Amino acid sequence: MKVMAPIVKFDLAFSLFCLQHRFSSGFARASRIVSRTGDGHLYVLIGCLAYLLDDRYGQAFLLTGILAFIIELPLYWVLKNAFQRRRPHELSSLVQAFITPSDRFSLPSGHTTAGFLMATLLAHFYPSLTEPAFLWAFSIGIARILLGVHFFTDVLVGSLLGMGCAQFSLQLSELLS
Repeated sequence: MKVMAPIVKFDLAFSLFCLQHRFSSGFARASRIVSRTGDGHLYVLIGCLAYLLDDRYGQAFLLTGILAFIIELPLYWVLKNAFQRRRPHELSSLVQAFITPSDRFSLPSGHTTAGFLMATLLAHFYPSLTEPAFLWAFSIGIARILLGVHFFTDVLVGSLLGMGCAQFSLQLSELLS
């Protein structure tokens, strides 16, 4: 596809820029820690803590989060398997992957999708957390690039998917209540 060629070229150049320097292994160590916060366990903990500690918004936050992930997860898998985009280290021997990804394809980034979904929900229910929540989600996406398992556009699409699923869930929750 000629339309995708410039995007693939940019993505590969960006990955090489991020990963071919003397600090990449040091960044990878920090990126592993950041990336692990996007594995899913923390989202469950945040939802449960909100439910237990916040009488005003906790239940709505938890239920909207469950709805958002019920929508996001199948959509994510359909997109990932439809695009079947290979990971950066598979497209270029010059790109090193610092971790073994949990699945085969790279587009969209599931960690980034979930991070931006959670950041959007936190921003809606707890506006004072907007900046740290989105900084955290952005950091997860950057970590996935620095670990060599995602391209820039994987992270971009993941962020849009996460925010979109969260917004849709918020609107649906409002209609149902």
